[in-house]
Amino acid sequence: MPDIKFFFAPGACSVAPHVLLHEAGLPYEPIQYNYAATEIQFPADYTALNPKRRVPVLVVDGEVITELPAVSTMISQLAPEKQFFGKTPLETVRVYEWLNYLSGTVHTGTYGQMIRPWRWTTDADPKAHERVKDKARERLVENFAIIEDKLQGVYAVGDGLTAVDPFLYILYRWAKTRSGIDLSPYPKYTALVGALEKRESVKTVLAKEGLEALNV
Repeated sequence: MPDIKFFFAPGACSVAPHVLLHEAGLPYEPIQYNYAATEIQFPADYTALNPKRRVPVLVVDGEVITELPAVSTMISQLAPEKQFFGKTPLETVRVYEWLNYLSGTVHTGTYGQMIRPWRWTTDADPKAHERVKDKARERLVENFAIIEDKLQGVYAVGDGLTAVDPFLYILYRWAKTRSGIDLSPYPKYTALVGALEKRESVKTVLAKEGLEALNV
């Protein structure tokens, strides 16, 4: 078995690959960093590991892998029988289509502005930060409408769990706990989240990270 180290922060986007590691049954060394308000507290030597100073990071036999889609891809390659990137070539394309949208648009482009608005403006006025957050909430509603429309079954792609589903889970979780938006217009998305919380992998990760189930 490869030597795996997994760097994460409780409740961060790293929840998604954390779930995949448990779905795959891969042994790994967990390395947890915690939050100070909205920023993760990284030790000084973390910059040498990941100059971006973000999670998740996966280290496999000394190879450092960053960025959630890349980390998820590596986990999938370590457990190909789990088919985390789909069962057919088209499903694999759909998984990457989802991951690019969720990572670039929803996670960075929307939640990045909502949670850390000061990164998106040179204006230090707290009122300007609130305006950035208000616009991000508008975009989140648009994002979730697109997600709801794309969902067709229990899972995002095909008839089994892929790398997309735990990523969708954490994005919904943030909406539930941080955004204040009404989630009732998204019954398919809510059903997916409810189905995921019944899986042992998700229950295990929530317990390890000290998070309460949403129980939607």
